[in-house]
Amino acid sequence: MKGKVLIIGGAGFIGSHTAEELARRGYEIRIFDNLSPKTHFGNWPEYLNSDFEKIEGDVRNPDQLLPAMTGVDFVINLAALMDLMPNFSDFFDTNVTPTARIFEYIVAKNLPIRKVIVASSQFAYGEGRWQCGKDGDVYPSVRTPQQLMAKQWDPVCPQCGGVITPLPSLESHQDPPNQYAISKYTQELIAVKIGRQYNIPAVAMRYSIVHGPRQSLKNAYSGALRIFALKMLKNENPPIYEDGQMRRDFVSVYDVARANADVLESNAANFENFNVGAGRFYTVMELATMIAKKLGKNFELKATGQFRVGDIRHAVSSVKKLESIGWKPVDKEDKILDIYLSWLREEISKRDYYSYLSEAEVKMARAGIIKQSEG
Repeated sequence: MKGKVLIIGGAGFIGSHTAEELARRGYEIRIFDNLSPKTHFGNWPEYLNSDFEKIEGDVRNPDQLLPAMTGVDFVINLAALMDLMPNFSDFFDTNVTPTARIFEYIVAKNLPIRKVIVASSQFAYGEGRWQCGKDGDVYPSVRTPQQLMAKQWDPVCPQCGGVITPLPSLESHQDPPNQYAISKYTQELIAVKIGRQYNIPAVAMRYSIVHGPRQSLKNAYSGALRIFALKMLKNENPPIYEDGQMRRDFVSVYDVARANADVLESNAANFENFNVGAGRFYTVMELATMIAKKLGKNFELKATGQFRVGDIRHAVSSVKKLESIGWKPVDKEDKILDIYLSWLREEISKRDYYSYLSEAEVKMARAGIIKQSEG
């Protein structure tokens, strides 16, 4: 064996695929997961390899976290609270404090852990990098609710107020716009800065929007793919926010799992943050069109003019830095959609997931997260 890897949140979407990738490479796997009802149904999912060691526990509980960290060589922390609800402190309780404790325990208990990997997000960039014909590369502020109510979907140049063009975001600039993004960027800083200070190799992975099987069908913030596919399978038009032209960087969960394994094995990755994306984008309307075609649905797809408070206009990341250590995205979106939709059909034959979708819509509307633009 190459070593033992603790994957916090390893029963979930990215975690379970990462566990399988590392097991294929010869690592021993320990999974630590609280089996959150937002994702699971009170027991270990059937897809987990029976050879994996499984510990049920909560990363927020110090008495459970420390024993899980004992006797392992690597830690991958994928446990996260991810949505846009206004329970601000919960994001720090789940995403930030446990990450600090991981390093605290390594130092205090002299744990021989060789590397820590934390899950961050491309949403740490806020509106990200744009180009102005007059002012060059610029970084506009997040759009205000007032702009969105007036259907001013695209940000403008913060210098001259002119039209700007989106560019792939680089790892060198951050402007986290909401509670989730702020907590993830703080998690990065803890890992990379404290890791370097105490010579604990650490890596932060800024995932783009990840697609593939095992993505939660219960979580209100699981993304457009889940919402669009479930709506269309019920012969309902999907809610396409804003004008449908938002650009998104959809990456395969298999490519993400390989990226996690690659940085674990690369010394060149130590104390760095990396974008993990597909190196290309689709608009949200294009995604909806692809799903409808694959499901054989003839919807007249229209943007609703609704928007989510805290969302960004475009989210596309440059992956050149990660490619420099040998990783490359392999899977095409067309292939991943086929795999996902096949898995989804099987899942909805077992349980009613449509009720979770309706509950999520109502919950976000009541919280003022989803709003309707004017005019």
